[in-house]
Amino acid sequence: MTLQLDARTPPGPLAEKWNRHRFEMKLVNPANKRKNTIIVVGTGLAGGAAAATMSELGYNVKCFCFQDSPRRAHSIAAQGGINAAKNYQNDGDSIYRLFYDTIKGGDFRSREGNVYRLAELSVNIIDQCVAQGVPFAREYGGLLSNRSFGGAQVSRTFYARGQTGQQLLLGAYQALERQIARGGVKMFPRTEMLDLVVIDGKARGIVTRDLVTGAIESHAGEAVVLATGGYGNVYYLSTNAQGSNATAIWRAYKRGAAFANPCFTQIHPTCIPVTGEHQSKLTLMSESLRNDGRVWVPKKPDKRDPRQIPEEDRDYFLERKYPAFGNLAPRDIASRAAKEVCDEGRGVGESGLGVYLDFADAIKRLGRDVIEERYGNLFEMYQRITDENPYDVPMRIYPAVHYTMGGLWVDYNLMGTIDGLHVTGEANFSDHGANRLGASALMQGLADGYFIIPNTIGQYLASQKPPKVDASHPAFVSAEAEVVERTNRFLSINGKRTVSSFHRELGKIMWNYCGMSRNELGLKLALKKIPELRQEFWRDVNVPGSDVELNQALEKAGRVADFLELGELMCLDALHRTESCGAHFREESQTPDGEALRDDENFAYVAAWQYAGEGKSPILNKEPLVFENVKLSQRSYK
Repeated sequence: MTLQLDARTPPGPLAEKWNRHRFEMKLVNPANKRKNTIIVVGTGLAGGAAAATMSELGYNVKCFCFQDSPRRAHSIAAQGGINAAKNYQNDGDSIYRLFYDTIKGGDFRSREGNVYRLAELSVNIIDQCVAQGVPFAREYGGLLSNRSFGGAQVSRTFYARGQTGQQLLLGAYQALERQIARGGVKMFPRTEMLDLVVIDGKARGIVTRDLVTGAIESHAGEAVVLATGGYGNVYYLSTNAQGSNATAIWRAYKRGAAFANPCFTQIHPTCIPVTGEHQSKLTLMSESLRNDGRVWVPKKPDKRDPRQIPEEDRDYFLERKYPAFGNLAPRDIASRAAKEVCDEGRGVGESGLGVYLDFADAIKRLGRDVIEERYGNLFEMYQRITDENPYDVPMRIYPAVHYTMGGLWVDYNLMGTIDGLHVTGEANFSDHGANRLGASALMQGLADGYFIIPNTIGQYLASQKPPKVDASHPAFVSAEAEVVERTNRFLSINGKRTVSSFHRELGKIMWNYCGMSRNELGLKLALKKIPELRQEFWRDVNVPGSDVELNQALEKAGRVADFLELGELMCLDALHRTESCGAHFREESQTPDGEALRDDENFAYVAAWQYAGEGKSPILNKEPLVFENVKLSQRSYK
């Protein structure tokens, strides 16, 4: 049985949709808000902002994170900035331009209504964060400063050196802590969601495990908000924190929530290259560095010190291929260009998998002090990791997995295909199409958390009026029993291989066959290898310890088991989408000069996959994408 995907995009002119929708939505009066409990899973920008704001409105909020503190959510790792159409630079920016850049950057694979709302709310986010005391960079006269990011020809990115995510998260965290102190939010740190409870077709709660004591508990509410981030760690090596996982959204998928566009995964062009098998994660170097750094490789293979390679022997390949945008070409394009020159044998470093990011010209033009003021903490981080001084020697960078545009399908109100299940931030699919522009993740997380979900969740509660349930309901008892059974199964296998060895092997399969470029042969091979690896996992994994104590091997076993299923769905999605679009590059579908070639006639839709049961192929549902305000065209940054 296929799903009916109703995006619920409001009618009317693009610029009026959100305000009209807010007026037409039903409201919950203050006295009734106190009678509703909202469960929020995740405390990053989307989750922390949502929990704080909904508590401020009067709802009772239960908030969960697996970290020891809400402020350790992975949003803290974002570096470069947050986009907003303030047009402070008077350089031609506008809400419509940000909307268009985002639609085009995503290669025309996102909804117009959602993206315009995001651009519209961007200006409110900056005001909100400044009021909270977020220390955005300022110009000499005290005005907020901006810089440029990929895929845009205007400067609309607000930033706090190279630690913008940390400062924004501290703003959301202090708002959240205020509500915790007030009693409006009950916080559950070191607690992981292991299942979603659905009663009469509605999300009514979650089952969790206390990561310190091992206690399995149920929590009931009138609605559930998942803000658990992306699934980039399916590749093993990524810029995500090691704890980042897909378990919450995967449990929801197996309870009936559609999973949209899982193959849309972003490879970030500026990361510190892999150095060996010992690594368990990779380090991002902010896209903001491409404002002043120039990307190049030798014109021919050359092992000399980069400072000894003269200008005439250098190929500034992004400036050469994309003169209109240069080093600020979008991430998918810049990543493929770097891979291309490395595949030609011109890569740098011991592995040959690297390109130079050179600041010599910028230091000469602006002075070292200016560069240090803009990027000092990033340069220090790079030097600590590589033992090379980027003020003197060009950085070496190479693409790495960074973000996932795919996620649980949501409508305009950010509700999934299960009534009452709302999904925000990177955990949903909604705004970025096939490729996210730099500095737009923070924008989406805060728009969803501060401004959208606090409005739209009231529409659901006022319309549905879900009856009260508690953790004694049979659905909770059944879900708890399934979690316990799964936990016991992990501990009883007593195999010979570690969880990490399976994760690493899966990551290699995903990177080789469903990474920066994909083809039919490779994807079919991956779809053969992954089920075989999954069978071996359940036969030979070793999970030491018990379930009544802190057990990180047990935590990781559950997450990797889910990755072994999600990876298969990603490859299935990539195989079915025979076009190239954004970060999804099918080698069979490219222009004569090697760019992504879309097939709008056959693939201008959201692919929403529906779980069909154990051992059965998932069901593909399609939400057609309608473009009334932008003209579909071949993306060009030349």
